[in-house]
Amino acid sequence: MSTRTRALLGAVLVVSLVAGGLHYAGAPDIVAFVVAGIALGGLAWVISFTTERVGEHFGPAVTGILQSTLGNLPEFFVVIFALSKGEVVVAQFSIIGSIFANALLVLGFVIVVGARQSGDGVMRFSARLPNDTTTLLLLSGFIIVLVGISAETHDKASDNIDTISAITAVAVLIVYSLWAYDYLRSETPSDRPPAQGSLKVSVALLALGGLGAAFVSEWFVDALRPTIDQLGLSAEFAGLVIVAIAGNAVEHAVGIVLAAKGQADLAISVVKNSISQVAAFLAPALVLVSLLFDDHLTFDLAPVYIAALALTIISVWQVTGDGEARYFEGAALVATYMILAVFTLYE
Repeated sequence: MSTRTRALLGAVLVVSLVAGGLHYAGAPDIVAFVVAGIALGGLAWVISFTTERVGEHFGPAVTGILQSTLGNLPEFFVVIFALSKGEVVVAQFSIIGSIFANALLVLGFVIVVGARQSGDGVMRFSARLPNDTTTLLLLSGFIIVLVGISAETHDKASDNIDTISAITAVAVLIVYSLWAYDYLRSETPSDRPPAQGSLKVSVALLALGGLGAAFVSEWFVDALRPTIDQLGLSAEFAGLVIVAIAGNAVEHAVGIVLAAKGQADLAISVVKNSISQVAAFLAPALVLVSLLFDDHLTFDLAPVYIAALALTIISVWQVTGDGEARYFEGAALVATYMILAVFTLYE
């Protein structure tokens, strides 16, 4: 482990301890919220870094799956604690906010940076993962559209939204598992780079990062409601923008850095894996876990966000489906996200 990595791990530990100190000392809510958010981003990096080191012992395909799955641990805990405190809107919008943030904001910036870095202004990458991601997004979007229309029209099925959401969550998880199995099988032994570092040390750091994320997530959620009330923000904006960006900060930075280095396939892979994970794994998994709480998550969204999700899926397919993208297309995705964020600000 390099000196720089040790220093970063130490910094994350210090910020996390400060966040805990502010929480238990009854510090001003806004200060406690900001510091907890920074600590949450730092712990997300620890989980991402150590997951990558663990995955190196098994190959790049496993690494990608592990990184995108465990990288969502902080967000998973944030949603769980939000549900435990009755913040259903924040919980729901943090999930769809992650889809919007990754599919529009982050992917847009990655394309802008990647296209500008290339010699002819076109970012080129393998089309397989983008198309797989679009298929998984279409499946999730199909369910959300059906559930949303049912709820808005008050048809007979809308009396059983909780049950329908649970059943469809299981169906999506099965499809995601089949995709992941096929994706992992595509790896060949020659794909595997030499592993770096001790597996035991990496697993231990991963466990500590996950434990830390659980504590910091609770402190983050505790300060969330007082903070948004003091700032006059809507719960929708808090979940869709603030929580979603904080919970996915590492993937955001990693994708952009990789694009700047000219590693187009890897940059797109990081972002698209995150989108798939949230839409087809994290969201349905949390729908099922929420059955343990008094307040349940469902796939029921307001019509405006159903439309926004459907248009996002179409936009992602249009921009990335052919394996290349120009910087103005990336800028269009970023602008779309900004418009959506402004809309939720006035909810």
